[in-house]
Amino acid sequence: MLTEPHPDEEALSPAVAAPGLAPPRSRPAPRVAVVGATGAVGAELIACLEARAFPLASLRLFASARSAGRRVRFRGAELVIEELTDESFDGIDIALFSAGATISRHYAPLAAEAGAVVIDNSSAFRMAPEVPLVVPEVNGAVLAGHGGLNGSGGIIANPNCVAAIMTVALAPLNRVHPIRRIQAATYQAASGGGAAMMEELRAGTAAALDGREYTPAILPHPYAFNLFSHNAEVDPRSGYNGEELKVIAETRRILGAPGLPIGITCIRVPVLRAHAIALTLVFDAPVSVSETRAMLSAAPGLRILDDREANHFPMPSEVSGQDDVFVGRIRTDLGDPTGCSLSLFVVGDQLRKGAALNAVQIAETLVGG
Repeated sequence: MLTEPHPDEEALSPAVAAPGLAPPRSRPAPRVAVVGATGAVGAELIACLEARAFPLASLRLFASARSAGRRVRFRGAELVIEELTDESFDGIDIALFSAGATISRHYAPLAAEAGAVVIDNSSAFRMAPEVPLVVPEVNGAVLAGHGGLNGSGGIIANPNCVAAIMTVALAPLNRVHPIRRIQAATYQAASGGGAAMMEELRAGTAAALDGREYTPAILPHPYAFNLFSHNAEVDPRSGYNGEELKVIAETRRILGAPGLPIGITCIRVPVLRAHAIALTLVFDAPVSVSETRAMLSAAPGLRILDDREANHFPMPSEVSGQDDVFVGRIRTDLGDPTGCSLSLFVVGDQLRKGAALNAVQIAETLVGG
């Protein structure tokens, strides 16, 4: 049975199944499924498919039995949520998964065997050597050899939200001046824990403002007006938590730098959505602020917000709902007299570029390739 995280053309009405939004194509528009459609990322996946006019022939939505029968609006029609079963993927070309690692480990191979390309948001396959781990702006070229839309199926992994957001900013710099070390501190929003964690932040904040006691059910500590180390389990040997270890491993893999030294501290902050990352990067040679600005300005998926005079830099309140990753506080690290170190502040919407948008961009790359 599907638990929410912590093929037929009749799936859409005729107006939705053939919306006239797709440009002329050399192959039929794919039949798409969203698994985990009622979660925070699942809802964002549906929104991204609609906002970006993704060229699909049909869309089916899957969730747990308790969500089956609910209705979701998409392109002017109502789609009915279906219960996920082992037989759900007949006739599906692309399956967007966002239902947690346990669900993905069971159902993703079944979908791939049925001929679908699975784009999985969980951690289940990210470090599997045979599974591409993809941020399209960074290493989208690895999809060129992925022939899954010919009916052979396959699995593609969507990265950890921090790794996805961070590497969009790191890659254009690393291509010109190889990065020798990364030191990071993250300030992670409730959206990283899904809809239930976002609701716990809302409820806890309301209780705190009313002077009422509130016992958290999702997190181990009070969330309102508080911050604390990321709630992933801590490895007793290294002292790093699971989130930190995932970011290290996945960032190395996405950048193709398996030995890159990375130090990181991940913190939960009482923000609904959009993760922030303070970065200090050590390069193999001195890099100026002006050169850094030029490289970042030319990179896809990035927007610079670096107004020193107005003290205006990226903030979750302004980045929430945005597709781009925002970069500011671009400055030479005064702690390194060699001039080879820079500090940056990066903010990206975890539900967008950190999850749903990146998955849809992978699908767009496959369909357009």
